[in-house]
Amino acid sequence: MYNIAVAGTGYVGLVAGVCFAEVGHQVTCVDIDEKKVSLMKSGVSPIYEADLEELMQKNYVAGKIDYTTDYKSAYKDADAIFIGVGTPEQTDGSANLSYIATVARQISETIEKDCLVVVKSTVPVGTNDKVEQFIHDFLVNDVKVEVASNPEFLAQGSAVHDTLHAERIIIGTESKWAEELLMNIYDPFNLPIVSVNRRSAEMTKYASNDFLALKISYMNDIANLCELVGADVQEVAKGMSFDERIGSKFLNAGIGFGGSCFPKDTKALDYIARQNGYELRTVKAAIDVNKDQKTLLYKKASKRLITFNGLKVAVLGLTFKPGTDDLREAASLENVPLLLEHGANIYAYDPAGTENFAKVHPEGKDSKGSITYVSNVEQALNGANVCFIFTEWGEIKATNPEIFKELMRTPLVYDGRNIYRVEDMQKAGVEYHSIGRKPAIRSVVKESRNLELYNS
Repeated sequence: MYNIAVAGTGYVGLVAGVCFAEVGHQVTCVDIDEKKVSLMKSGVSPIYEADLEELMQKNYVAGKIDYTTDYKSAYKDADAIFIGVGTPEQTDGSANLSYIATVARQISETIEKDCLVVVKSTVPVGTNDKVEQFIHDFLVNDVKVEVASNPEFLAQGSAVHDTLHAERIIIGTESKWAEELLMNIYDPFNLPIVSVNRRSAEMTKYASNDFLALKISYMNDIANLCELVGADVQEVAKGMSFDERIGSKFLNAGIGFGGSCFPKDTKALDYIARQNGYELRTVKAAIDVNKDQKTLLYKKASKRLITFNGLKVAVLGLTFKPGTDDLREAASLENVPLLLEHGANIYAYDPAGTENFAKVHPEGKDSKGSITYVSNVEQALNGANVCFIFTEWGEIKATNPEIFKELMRTPLVYDGRNIYRVEDMQKAGVEYHSIGRKPAIRSVVKESRNLELYNS
């Protein structure tokens, strides 16, 4: 087993470190935030992720993992150092590599033995060549150091499972020594390993994520057309899914993709292409479709309602997907400000994302409207004039259609995740609008006295 250091304790770094410890390696996770380190030492995860805390506590007690802000002690004797720091999107779509550079400089000035530096962060093609040169430029001791690429393919909400039971592990190296060391590190996982060169590994990460983003945007585009021509996108997706060339995954239409990967990676690959004088037209189209899809429900509701001013608006789901407290590129961040600007009184519910969302939109009066955070679906729906569903949490999916009719002042629902069957909402007496399917329309026409007289 190996002595491994992990730089960064976000979704990539912390999950990787804990999983390395779980298979038997000795791991030290490094972060600059002392409060975060203290939290992790106490067995509390700084991120909302299934099974993570249990493995953190188990391996910390067993002495297989530790957390520190002292990067010098963590790096100097490490056999391998995995970099899992953020590469946030910049305004032009490119990746910010400053955190990578900081860690690379620390490594070069600290390591005292031969070491493999492994970049797990998503970086533009060719970045690892520069990282290796950068480390050698500042190297203090006479040791052997190489850089390898090892992109992650985990999904938030199932990151631990995705790491321990990955479909494949991609490693990109430029020497037999680096390849063998990295393969030995991953040997206890007993998973398929695909060994390629560094640049191919970097490109594989972008190509994979962007392909999935393309599937999502394609199905959303098809869904929008389905509404116009009278088709049902869920029936279309079912028919498509039986074709093994297409598969059944990522065919669910909705209000677009979010999170830390797809939005950032599509823009980054588009930027890389433009910098090399090439236009990735398919990726650009995926970006454009996703941007428009985010506010599709708001636009539908705006046409249906005279105004949002003074209305009680129930918002169910704030995170970009269920199983996480991550708000990055979430549809709620696009729609809630629009609702507030137009005077809506929002009552929002999310099982995990409320605390993070409140940092962006504190409870109380905001702009022309207001926002109140509630602890369950029923509180959000009670007396509401309209409801928006942005995230398909299990707690929201478990809400029966009759509840909307029973609790809402006006049972008017806009569902961005196609949770319910149109027929069920129609039967319950709910006016229901979703993505790529016909709406369920309530009958609001009442017989008038004149009509009674006419019939008599």
